[in-house]
Amino acid sequence: MTIRLLRTLVAVADHKTFTAAAEAVHVSHAAVSQQMQALEADLDLTLFNRATRTPELTPVAHEIVARARVLLADYDNLVPSVLADGGLSGVLKLGALGTTLTGLTPKAVAVFKGRFPSVGLHIRPALTEASLAEIARRNLDAALITKPHLMPAGIVFRPLAEEPMHLIAALEEGENDPLTLLRSRPYIRFNRNAVLGTLIDNWIRARRIRVTETMELDSPEAIASMVHANLGVSIVPDLTVKPLEAVPVRQLSLGPAGPTRVLGLAHLEDQIKTRAIDELFQSFAAVIDEARDVDRGGRT
Repeated sequence: MTIRLLRTLVAVADHKTFTAAAEAVHVSHAAVSQQMQALEADLDLTLFNRATRTPELTPVAHEIVARARVLLADYDNLVPSVLADGGLSGVLKLGALGTTLTGLTPKAVAVFKGRFPSVGLHIRPALTEASLAEIARRNLDAALITKPHLMPAGIVFRPLAEEPMHLIAALEEGENDPLTLLRSRPYIRFNRNAVLGTLIDNWIRARRIRVTETMELDSPEAIASMVHANLGVSIVPDLTVKPLEAVPVRQLSLGPAGPTRVLGLAHLEDQIKTRAIDELFQSFAAVIDEARDVDRGGRT
C-alpha cells in the first residue's frame, strides 16, 4: 500500500467514477483500475461493488477513505510541520471565486509571491460550496469565498470585504430606476447554485419583483458582455478590487436596502499551514485596502 494508491482511492470517492478520478490524479482510466486492484490485493479487502454499472465503494472502503484523508493531510503537511515554518515552503492550494479571478486574486497572489517566492500556489476556480467541500476533504488549504448562511463545522471564515450588489445595464439604456429595469427588461441570472446567486434571488423574491429570465451564467465577464450587447440587465457585485479589464456597462445602485455579500478567506480550524494562510490573508487585505484608498481618492 502506497500514498499514491490511497490518493487515487480518495479521488475515486470524490469524483464517483474511474474516468473522473483518472483526470484528477493525471493517469489513465486503465491505471486507476490497476491501482485499485493492487490496493484491494494489498489490503485483502473488496473495496468496490462491481456488480453495478459504475463501481461503488463498499462500506469498508468508505471507512478506509475517511482514514486515508487524514493520512494524506498528515503526509502533505509533513515537511511544514517538521520545519515549523507554518507552510512557508512547498505548495499552498487555494480555491478562488470566478468573480475574483481577474482582479483581487491575481493582485493578492502577486503580493504574496513577491514576499514568499519559494511558496508554490495552486489556484483552483470554484464556487463557494465546492471550495468548502474541498477544504473539508483537505484537498484545498484555503479558499476565497462568499460567506454562506451557515459555515460547516471545523471551518473558519475570515472576512475581507463587504460588497454591495448593483444593477448593470447597457450603456445606451435610458431608464434610471433599477426596479423598473428588472421588471421590464430581460434578466440575466447569476448561477443559482452559487451562494451569490442565491443571495440575489432571495432579495428579488423578498421584493416580489417578477423578472423575465433569459439566461443563467456563472462568469461575471460573460454577464457583463451580454449586458453590454443590450441583451438584458443583471445584478452583480460591485467589486472592491476591479478587474484588470472591464466591459463598459451602466452601473445603478440598488440603494441601502440592496443585497450585499461578505467576501473572505476560509480554512480548517486545525490547518497546519497557519503562517502561510495568515500571510495570504494579509496579502488579500493589503490589496483591498489599496483599492479602497484609490476609490476614496477618486471621489474627492
